[in-house]
Amino acid sequence: MKKSFLVLLMVLAVACFAAAQIQAPTSDVLGAHLNYGRGCAACHAPHSGAWGNGANKSGDTTAGTSILWGQDVGALYGKTIITGSTNGSTGYTEVLPASMAAGTPDVNGLLTCLSCHDGNYARGAMMKDQVYETLPATYGTFNAIPTLLGNNGDGTASSYLATHPVGLNATVSCGGQWNWDCTETNGVVSMSGPNSSAFVKNYGFFVSLSAYNNTAVVTCTSCHNQHLMNVVKVTNGATSGLPSGNYATMFFVRGPYNPASGTAGSNQTAQFCRECHGGEANESNGSYTIPTTF
Repeated sequence: MKKSFLVLLMVLAVACFAAAQIQAPTSDVLGAHLNYGRGCAACHAPHSGAWGNGANKSGDTTAGTSILWGQDVGALYGKTIITGSTNGSTGYTEVLPASMAAGTPDVNGLLTCLSCHDGNYARGAMMKDQVYETLPATYGTFNAIPTLLGNNGDGTASSYLATHPVGLNATVSCGGQWNWDCTETNGVVSMSGPNSSAFVKNYGFFVSLSAYNNTAVVTCTSCHNQHLMNVVKVTNGATSGLPSGNYATMFFVRGPYNPASGTAGSNQTAQFCRECHGGEANESNGSYTIPTTF
């Protein structure tokens, strides 16, 4: 009797734990990318590209020819940006594509994003330099957090130095002290080692790395799904051991990521970062059994 009761309690506990993780969205999943009500057409203009949106400040004659892009990218063509320069490091140099037809991962994964989010070259964008989502009152001291890149409020108009590394030179590696014990084949990363595979069971591998010259590289869309702001769909299987369902996220992040969850012991936001920063994960530091706490 006691044993049966204990089993029942364990089943109920697991069920409640799973239910607490899963959260259906309470507002439109496109969120901030509804673009003041303009919706999909703000970025994917069905006619005339950036000309049709009245956003072609540079006069780019190829507007709209790739993914019906309706924002002005002309002022960004060929520009050089350096990201991820910290503690005196040289950073990662990215020369932006010379056209939307370049065919490299930094076209759809970086150039298109900067056409709205860059505050230096892309002045025709509709960005208002504020986040749409709110964080707990204890998280920082400002109500409006700058979301523009480049002219981002640090006093240097073209500064990207404090930005996470992105571009064709921002490569992902396997092995070593700070990387996962993964394998990489032609730019595709497989979380196949003891530590990395255990992490996938405890959280997952949601990032979308791009292959370039047979190497995995990071772009904006590696971490962000521009079409889903507040929810991520998880299927229990090869890429995640979490219970299947719709999980809360923020800032268009590709995995469960919710610093506003209100749970003091939650490690879900750290888990998302650990997908690439394996050296800081529980599994790389002696524990395979610490779960993702929401």
